[in-house]
Amino acid sequence: MDTDPAEQHARFVMSENPILWSPGEKRSHASAMYRFMRDNGFDNYDDLYRWSIDESPAFWESLARFCDVRFDRMAECTLARPDDIMDAGWFDGGLLNFAEHLLRHSGDRPAIIFCGENGARRELSFDALRDAVASIAAGLRKAGVGRGDRVGGFLPNCPEAIVAMLATVSIGATWSSCSPDFGVNGVVDRFGQIEPKVLFAADGYYYNGKRIDSLPVVAGIATAIPSITTVVVAPFLEDGGGPGEGCVAWDDFAIPGQGLAFEPVPFDHPLYIMYSSGTTGVPKCIVHGHGGSLLQHLKEHVLHTDISAEDRLFYFTTCGWMMWNWLVSGLAPGATIMLFDGSPFFDDGHGLWKFAEREGITVFGTSAKYLSALEKAGLRPADDYDLSQLRAVLSTGSPLAPESFDFVYDAIGKDLQLASIAGGTDILSCFVLGNPILPVRRGEIQCRGLGMAVEIFDDDGKSVTGQQGELVCTRPFPSAPVGFWNDADGARYKAAYFERFPGVWAHGDFAELTESGGLIIYGRSDAVLNPGGVRIGTAEIYRQVEKLDEVIESIAIGQQWDDDVRVVLFVVLRPGVELDDDLRGRIRSVIRENTTPRHVPAKIVAVAEIPRTKSGKIVELAVRSVVHGQPVKNTEALANPEALDNFKDIAELDEA
Repeated sequence: MDTDPAEQHARFVMSENPILWSPGEKRSHASAMYRFMRDNGFDNYDDLYRWSIDESPAFWESLARFCDVRFDRMAECTLARPDDIMDAGWFDGGLLNFAEHLLRHSGDRPAIIFCGENGARRELSFDALRDAVASIAAGLRKAGVGRGDRVGGFLPNCPEAIVAMLATVSIGATWSSCSPDFGVNGVVDRFGQIEPKVLFAADGYYYNGKRIDSLPVVAGIATAIPSITTVVVAPFLEDGGGPGEGCVAWDDFAIPGQGLAFEPVPFDHPLYIMYSSGTTGVPKCIVHGHGGSLLQHLKEHVLHTDISAEDRLFYFTTCGWMMWNWLVSGLAPGATIMLFDGSPFFDDGHGLWKFAEREGITVFGTSAKYLSALEKAGLRPADDYDLSQLRAVLSTGSPLAPESFDFVYDAIGKDLQLASIAGGTDILSCFVLGNPILPVRRGEIQCRGLGMAVEIFDDDGKSVTGQQGELVCTRPFPSAPVGFWNDADGARYKAAYFERFPGVWAHGDFAELTESGGLIIYGRSDAVLNPGGVRIGTAEIYRQVEKLDEVIESIAIGQQWDDDVRVVLFVVLRPGVELDDDLRGRIRSVIRENTTPRHVPAKIVAVAEIPRTKSGKIVELAVRSVVHGQPVKNTEALANPEALDNFKDIAELDEA
């Protein structure tokens, strides 16, 4: 008889989540989180967290004061309609501007340091950044852009992207961006819905040693979206040939010598339009407001990550992933923003660590897949580079396996706050993340974010601890979307988050709140496997399979089979490795020994490549659709759509 899965899982978690790092009293007491906690009369994080939920308006007011949020007009009410999470009103009547807070610092100290894969390096001081934003804001006004208009960015992760965004936001217009590796259709699926007036682009970019010309795609976008009246092209390629026909050069669009004025806007005035991944249809356009994004990012940067003007903050991202927006907000507490554009594995995987050493990066952000790939490649940054200034490593994009925690502390640095963080584009921020005054436990996210009433619900909507279930938020929070674009009655917004548990935000993550107060995420709820009626998070399988040296990465889906669901596991193997009976047996053995018999795949198949989104996330739903002979509605959202061909006719494949 099988051991009870819940019982076996509980024993497994208890045995494998020891403390790997603690901040120590000196470091803890020097943090902004500790000062904020003491200022509000609390001695520990648990009590501070509970107050931030039970007295939510008081918490957010205190945070605004602590982080010096400047209102042009004070709010009449901090939280209106507190019992309606979908329609709660934050800081009603208040006026402010997001860009003003990111540009409130001055001087010659660097605000942005950019490094390109091709060796390019650029630096902008806070004064130079402010001047550049003022000149582009003046250009936007001359182009007829005003409050409420949309501006699109189709740019590499370069200083011009930040300048254009801040200029747009400063005048009360709304910014939206895609990375330049999207094709015309992918961009039109997004920008075509929001109808921008101006499109900022670059003449090209570099990736993995290749020089890519963007101008043909830019021309296609401008032709396909009639609302675009002006296309502004920034020079990025070393030998670029100019902005292209019908486009305006960046320097010609800018109007130098202008003062910078900030348009005061309501707290929920549209700041950004973000996009869902779009792998199951046309992407949803998610609108985020000035005030909610500002408050939430200040909380996460200043308190949860302890970022200050002394820091150099890096996150590997493109302009099409929400982590770009999150990174740029590091300007608000005065940090220097470190930008890199190109492949994370250029220079045989050493490039980012050379960047970190040379520029003195203090907070290094990346994806869980990147850390796993580093380990698989045998790279040990601490052995080759001086990372003595590095104090925190952040990881997101997918669950960080316990073995990756071990790798970071062994191969990157022993005295680091390793903060696995999770939230998403939906909230432009985190539900669960790091904490500079708490220990790091192996395999666990440190804590729930202040002001975020996060719980885990079982299938009956009951809050549980120490069990797997749905990650939900039960009370209003200011970074919830203003709404979806072109969703006047809110029906699509409601369907996306509030139908599973009425009146409760269901985020779509399959997770667990541990007895220690940490969180473990097991994958997306819609990708959860359900063999024999037992729910299994895909991350539980991946972490075991990818322990094997022969396996580079994996993806698992549930396939309908004989009136049930069988687990099918696809693996990408190292060159020269064959998926024979011995390797299949070892894969099954490592899964069975470390999880439960229910986790063991019925079928294991080797594939050359796994499909993923532009931001690097593997797409279980798209693979599941292909396996079941169903169409994938929007392959433009994928970085490598051709990889889907690996999964056709799976039922006919023989397994030796």
